[in-house]
Amino acid sequence: MDLQLQGKTAFISGSTQGIGFAIAKQLLKEGAHVIINGRISQKIDTAMFTLRKEFPSATISGIAADFTKGQEIKELIERLPAIDILVNNVGLFELKEFTEITDSDWQNIFEVNVLSGIRLSRALLPGMLNNNEGRIIFISSEAGINIPSNMIHYGMTKTAMISVSRGLAEMTKNTKVTVNSIIGGPTYSEGVAIAVEQLASSQNQSIEEVKNGIMQHLNPTSLLQRFIDTSEIASLATYLCSPMASATNGAALRADGGVLNSIL
Repeated sequence: MDLQLQGKTAFISGSTQGIGFAIAKQLLKEGAHVIINGRISQKIDTAMFTLRKEFPSATISGIAADFTKGQEIKELIERLPAIDILVNNVGLFELKEFTEITDSDWQNIFEVNVLSGIRLSRALLPGMLNNNEGRIIFISSEAGINIPSNMIHYGMTKTAMISVSRGLAEMTKNTKVTVNSIIGGPTYSEGVAIAVEQLASSQNQSIEEVKNGIMQHLNPTSLLQRFIDTSEIASLATYLCSPMASATNGAALRADGGVLNSIL
């Protein structure tokens, strides 16, 4: 299927690995120009090298920026060309008991997970509206709906992303611009893989045994009963970037593997 993304320019925050990197790959496969982002220039170079090996004729670039630093965010926005597709993916994740989450922890995770998307959208949405064309996607999580007690601050940011996305969509009435969010489920990213490998080693179990155990005990409502691959989240994101998804706007779409068992 041709998703009609040839020549579109996309910026994906937090895209040197994980879901962001998977989205970059699928957009490149569809012929889009992709700008990736991370905090460390070396990781951006490594990611671009990998992508260029797979897509030698593609247009790929990268911009380093730490979303906790205002000056770096300002410089990032100034360097961006006209953007057709914005994917707000960058995010911090940690397990921490509520009574141990400091004010600084709350501020830091909100700064990166929520304000990053607000700042980028504030800079790029007006141009999309003027051109009467564009896509903005927020990568949220089922943790924004089923808030875990040991990462309330993370869950709060994912709820906020859904709210911001819906509010921005209200600004796109009678245009060809859409703003949506994706509610991802338990995904086997690099960070999760490292944790699983360490757990498997410490418990003298295979990686598959540990993965199955996690799904059965921590995610019993999952209909997949396995971790989601990053490419599965990316497939939905890539579709939403397409003109073929023009009727989907202001939505929070699930790619959660059935973890959320409510119909709304």
